[in-house]
Amino acid sequence: MRSIGWKMCVALWIVMVTVGVVSLHGQEKSSEWTHDDILLAESGGDFQISPDGTRVVWVKTRMDKEKGTRISNLILRSLVDSTEIQLTRGTDSYRRPRWAPDGKTIAFLSSRTLPKKKENAASSQLWLINPLGGEPWHITEFERAIRSFDWKDPETIVFIAQEDPSLYERTVKKHKDTSRIIEDAEHEPPVRLFTYHIEKKKTTRITENDDWIRSLNVSPDGRWAVTNHQRSLSFTFDHKVPPVLFLTDLETGQILQIEPGKRILPGNVVWASDSKGFYYTTAYSDHPEYFTASINLLNYYDLAAQQVLKVDLKWENGAGYSIGATKDGFIALMPDGVRYRPLRYRKEGELWEKTEIQGDHVRNIWGWSLGCDGRTLVYDHSTAGTPTQWYGAILEGDEINHSRQITKLNPKYEKKPLYRTDIVHWKGARNDEIDGVLYYPLGYEEGKRYPLMLSIHGGPTGTDTDSWRQSYSTPLILLSQKGAFVLKVNYHGSGNYGLDWAASIGNGNYYDLERIDLINGVDYLIDRGLVDEHRVGTMGWSNGAILTTELITRYPDRFKVASAGAGDVEWISDWGNVMFGASFDNYYFGKPPYEDPRFYIKKSPYFRLPNVKTPTIIYTGTEDVNVPPSQSWSHYRVMQQATDTPVRFITFPGEPHGLRKYVHQKRKLEEDLVWFDKYLFNTFEQPDEAFKEGSPLDRRLKLRNAARDEGRYGLRVHGKLVPETVEYRDLFVGRFEVTRAQFAAFDASYSYASGTDDFPACGIPFVQAQAYIQWLSRLTGDTYRLPGSKEVEKLYTRSSGGENTLDHWAGYTPNPDDAAALMEKVAQLGGEAPLVCEVGKFEMNGDEPVFDLGGNVAEWTVGEDGQGLLMGGSADRPASLKHRGSIPGEAYRGFRVIREGKLE
Repeated sequence: MRSIGWKMCVALWIVMVTVGVVSLHGQEKSSEWTHDDILLAESGGDFQISPDGTRVVWVKTRMDKEKGTRISNLILRSLVDSTEIQLTRGTDSYRRPRWAPDGKTIAFLSSRTLPKKKENAASSQLWLINPLGGEPWHITEFERAIRSFDWKDPETIVFIAQEDPSLYERTVKKHKDTSRIIEDAEHEPPVRLFTYHIEKKKTTRITENDDWIRSLNVSPDGRWAVTNHQRSLSFTFDHKVPPVLFLTDLETGQILQIEPGKRILPGNVVWASDSKGFYYTTAYSDHPEYFTASINLLNYYDLAAQQVLKVDLKWENGAGYSIGATKDGFIALMPDGVRYRPLRYRKEGELWEKTEIQGDHVRNIWGWSLGCDGRTLVYDHSTAGTPTQWYGAILEGDEINHSRQITKLNPKYEKKPLYRTDIVHWKGARNDEIDGVLYYPLGYEEGKRYPLMLSIHGGPTGTDTDSWRQSYSTPLILLSQKGAFVLKVNYHGSGNYGLDWAASIGNGNYYDLERIDLINGVDYLIDRGLVDEHRVGTMGWSNGAILTTELITRYPDRFKVASAGAGDVEWISDWGNVMFGASFDNYYFGKPPYEDPRFYIKKSPYFRLPNVKTPTIIYTGTEDVNVPPSQSWSHYRVMQQATDTPVRFITFPGEPHGLRKYVHQKRKLEEDLVWFDKYLFNTFEQPDEAFKEGSPLDRRLKLRNAARDEGRYGLRVHGKLVPETVEYRDLFVGRFEVTRAQFAAFDASYSYASGTDDFPACGIPFVQAQAYIQWLSRLTGDTYRLPGSKEVEKLYTRSSGGENTLDHWAGYTPNPDDAAALMEKVAQLGGEAPLVCEVGKFEMNGDEPVFDLGGNVAEWTVGEDGQGLLMGGSADRPASLKHRGSIPGEAYRGFRVIREGKLE
């Protein structure tokens, strides 16, 4: 459906109360959320429990900043203790892990390069890995990518893939012909069912179908396979020829169609644990032709009777998407508005008895995997204000017990402030009750009115749930951090509320109900005294952008800012230019545009755009087939040519409906926040495009923030000059190395050359550094210490090499022999440490507030054995980490302090 999922120049507004403030000798610092906290977030998925129920393999996915796209790796986690092993590493794709029936190996698909490059080999091949350790090994080198697979037995894998290229395909490729015939069913290679015997390295074709298998599910006993077949390449567009289900006997090759002659749209398949049948969902719509708005029904196919039984779920919202087979039936997460309801069904003859599952986290479980024992459970839990983690548990009857967290996704979130959230309700169109998720500003104060941003989901059958969601398209926590409420609305047409709700906006009602639901939600918050009616914005992607544009054209004076990503504005041209034009437009508008063009014109915001007064920013991917890029171009051109309203338009080359590249996601997020700063928050500052971050001028400007006393770095406490500490990576670290003037305040016998007050104290033995720390603690009443070597290891290794090291003085990167020769030259300069410079003189790491970690003097830390350990770069040693093992000269040894404390 229509959903997915310029440099920002001002700092994010710091909200002092909830974010947390710590006084650092007069300095204040808060722990803020950043763009990368959202863009580089980790997620977990595809949890597969081992046959013996003791382990789970899963896929950890994150955005790789260097590669610029998301990458995934396999993690193995014990369910009986805390052991965790990362099975794969690197920036290749690893996905769909599946345990062998005997638990001795794990199969998976990967884009990893084959050890010996084979011409024409597909990018996705089957690999195996031993869960006890060792390198993975590939077992296929097919020309076609394997699309899905399952185990038949410990030696045999069943998979689906396209047939090898035909002569026609090879000829087209040979001629480098990139022209494309749309929906060319005659030449689209069929996707068939195969088996692969691992030991024999033998592939056997099981089916001779001429259509395209979309999914595969093998029975637990390895005897049967259920396959979902696409029968028409244009089904997504017109819904005329739906897919069908087939049951294949893997021993005999016999194939049987499930529910032949019936027009069904099959979905999820889950085998019963005894292999005597399987559950499968089918979409149900009250429309005779389109499945566009539907709910899922659940069926059970009995193999012995060759009979389909309709499962009476006793749940009006339809079947859930996450079903697990038990010994006596199944469990399912059933759609229930902003949440899912965990239910257990027990089979009694041809009936199923329903009971509610109780226990840990049951109000907010969003996905689960059930082991083959029907008891071992892994599930994911979050709330709108609590980040996602996965848990292992035991299903005991109707209760989830013995839950324990098995993932530690995004650990840095633990130090971040979280917002308050509420589930709110109000009256919408037709006087129906509307549900919404309300996110409060960080530092919310009772009785104060705040800006509001409407964040509208796509679909339109998407759902806003009481779960943790952050993305480049809706950076909820960043908007909250800026001091805004955010409201997400389950308007008419949304999913999880049953068929009548989903279908309510069909047959010409599109727009008419949703806009009332949304505007009434805004008024509800204004009436409650929460929102400033003069500071309301709206944003959305896909259908969220469609409704955003509807709002700013229908209510031109209500919204101060708008962001519309990949949204339609004109429906006549949309119909033939998207992959689901007829099935979407005919359903929601009741007819195609060639039957009633006037109605399509009436529905299109395009013709009301000249009335828009809301500053609007627009986005599109150039390869979007869900919403044509031309729609965004039309939106932009009308506002540019027919209004004086500010408008900005950004296109993302090569991107589909959802943005995939890090650089594009970041650009979208930054553009939004700057746009909102300008037109909603009124905090915008014009960027200076001639100014380069990280330049010497930038470094000099950042040093303005450093505390000074009578021109020297540091703070005066009880008449003594002491170091300033700043919050840095969850520690309170000295901004600079302890300076000579600061050390002399402790040791009156410490002498140094005039004019070098702000040079680092050098030639300091470990015992003197410890003595200074004890003195400083007594003087200030705070607790100071030297850094622990392990806790700060990453701080020192992050240094770029552009600081005060021997590389700087040599003009190149010297090897150890060159370094020794150079130090003989340095000795001619005279003095104890002639290469040491004033603190803060050299390049820092971006916006980080701590200087000289990678150079100047080597710094004392406390090793795990309690002894002194020198870390970081020094002016008399090369910057290369592999040369850091060489011991800095005694004259080039100093230290910096750590102050104990925590955010209040």
